[in-house]
Amino acid sequence: MSTLSQACQAALITGLALAAGATHAQEAAVTDPYLWLEDVEGEKALDWVKARNAVTEKELASTPQFKQLEAQIRAILDSDAKIPYIGKIGDHYYNFWKDARHERGIWRRTTLESYRSDSPEWETVIDLDALNEAEGENWVWHGADCLPPEYRRCLVALSRGGADADVTREFDLASRDWVDGGFFRDEAKGGLGWIDRDSVYVYTDFGAGSMTESGYPRIVKRWTRGTPMSAAEVVYEGKPDDMYIAAMHDHTPGYERDFVSRTLAFYNDELYLVGPDGGLKKIDAPNSANKSVHKDWLVLELRDPYEAGGRTFPAGSLIAANFDAFMAGGRDFTVLFAPSETTSLAGVTATANRLVLNVLDDVKNDLQVLAPPADGEGEWTRSDFTGQPDGSVNVAAVDADHSDAVWVYSDDYLSPATFAIAGAGEAPQVLKSMPAFFDASTHEVDQFFATSKDGTRVPYFIVKPKDLVLDGSTPTLLYGYGGFEISMTPGYSGSVGKGWLERGGVYAVANIRGGGEYGPRWHQAALKQNRHKAYEDFAAVAKDLVQRGITSPRKLGIQGGSNGGLLMGNMLTQYPELFGAIVVQVPLLDMQRYHKLLAGASWMAEYGNPDKPEEWAFIRTFSPYHLYDPAKDYPPTLFMTSTRDDRVHPGHARKMMAKMLEGGEDVRYYENIEGGHGGSANNKQAAHMSALAYTFLWNQLTD
Repeated sequence: MSTLSQACQAALITGLALAAGATHAQEAAVTDPYLWLEDVEGEKALDWVKARNAVTEKELASTPQFKQLEAQIRAILDSDAKIPYIGKIGDHYYNFWKDARHERGIWRRTTLESYRSDSPEWETVIDLDALNEAEGENWVWHGADCLPPEYRRCLVALSRGGADADVTREFDLASRDWVDGGFFRDEAKGGLGWIDRDSVYVYTDFGAGSMTESGYPRIVKRWTRGTPMSAAEVVYEGKPDDMYIAAMHDHTPGYERDFVSRTLAFYNDELYLVGPDGGLKKIDAPNSANKSVHKDWLVLELRDPYEAGGRTFPAGSLIAANFDAFMAGGRDFTVLFAPSETTSLAGVTATANRLVLNVLDDVKNDLQVLAPPADGEGEWTRSDFTGQPDGSVNVAAVDADHSDAVWVYSDDYLSPATFAIAGAGEAPQVLKSMPAFFDASTHEVDQFFATSKDGTRVPYFIVKPKDLVLDGSTPTLLYGYGGFEISMTPGYSGSVGKGWLERGGVYAVANIRGGGEYGPRWHQAALKQNRHKAYEDFAAVAKDLVQRGITSPRKLGIQGGSNGGLLMGNMLTQYPELFGAIVVQVPLLDMQRYHKLLAGASWMAEYGNPDKPEEWAFIRTFSPYHLYDPAKDYPPTLFMTSTRDDRVHPGHARKMMAKMLEGGEDVRYYENIEGGHGGSANNKQAAHMSALAYTFLWNQLTD
């Protein structure tokens, strides 16, 4: 399915200043004594980071208990018993794998027959550790795009230290070596995409003025093999205040088409069909809709109501029309999914002849299969997915051009993942199952609903001991995110199990507004001036846990990262009395300057533009850096971030830590030097970061 706008936004999954707004920035420069900490790799700033890290390491990482937990989590992450998830490329099935012997990982392949066995025979294609040693680099895998139908040449993306910015290099699968003089894109945010063997689309940093204010590509070009990139032909040039410009070629046999995507902001994009003469024709669907083209069909996932063909389709619907007829002016749509009060569309997977819909009903998955009419006219047929597994379920096409088979992934909080394959109308055949990494027999899962301040029903999941005594004494960890239409569905985590549940703790996940659990309406309910509703939801869940006797404020810890880090910052500054400890990971915290730091400008559709006085008025109400009051009492807090995070600037966490440290608060700080927005570049670093968080929380909630 041609979903270029989805791909761009997933790579981002996720300003213009008025004259008066510029004054705010000038005032910040004058009044903020910690601006020097925004110098990411400045010597003074890094010396400060190392000093803070040392204090945190001494407090949390020096005990035998910490070292044991870190080793246990590392063993889980490195375990050879984990499922090696595969994807089909040509005649082989590929997997990227990290373990103790391969810290940065190996890209390897096997056959499906061998994969079905207990001990598959793997052929190493790229060894990242060996490559790093040979080149003196610290490459982190960012994926490979291989050219059909031969699938011999691949465009491999590699990142230094895990940053979003990466390089792209051409690789030959037959010789298993880099192509001498092949396509190469230098380090930047952006990418290369195959058109044919001798041409690619390139969207990257071409020099001054070629990137958007969000730090992403503004120009896409067509580049021919054997010519310098500087000679590449411009296909489309966006505006500086756009978010991301890209292009792609749809290789579906018989339906080869080219598209240009102009992303203006999250969930606001334009899609263009590239004509034979290079001219662009806009697909005249709403900017807010997710637009996909699959063979004969244009499929729209609506985020706002849409009037077409004399009908109004509600937000959250999935509708389809014949693509060629639509481009000729027709607006005859078929409704494939319509939301209800409890249901939303979590995803759509296109196979050769079907669409598999993943529907959430009160945050629980239900798979449905749709097939278009054979002659292009008439009704789509609908059926249940045969043999749907229990728990959280996701599907992906095995070979969307030639097969209706899908991969089926399933798990839940207490059930390890299974990986299966299912043909059309067939029950999934389990290929691999993950072993249990912790003893789940002592716990059970429940779903509860809290009532938010405005009366909204807010679901949350809870994993608790079966013999839990409801006296408020149990250490409880509550996790949340609440942004960018991302849903928090149940999933198995060996680290959570080993680091928290086996100790007897309760683990909870809040499905607050801002997320996608009930579709676009749930997301839009907490945008900009309504951001406070997400925080009211999370506070309501915290209070509900206490009212049920599951825990007490002194025993309740919370954790979240990125937008969830902003959530944690607001819990810290607005609801400190509800919590006993807080872990704030890769956070946004200074909401006056967030849009001026790295990718921050791309999130103004979510939060607003602080350079506009009328918007800063409400943004300030959820800017933790400005809400902090040294006269108040705050719970113990751990800030965690990464120097190499080039999405959310580490300056957010650094400055908040510095301000609260000066205020005499009970705070500590840890910044991983590598890792990008994910926080870690290998399993060793991931285990260390997790062990720090769980140790801090357990120490604080059990003292």
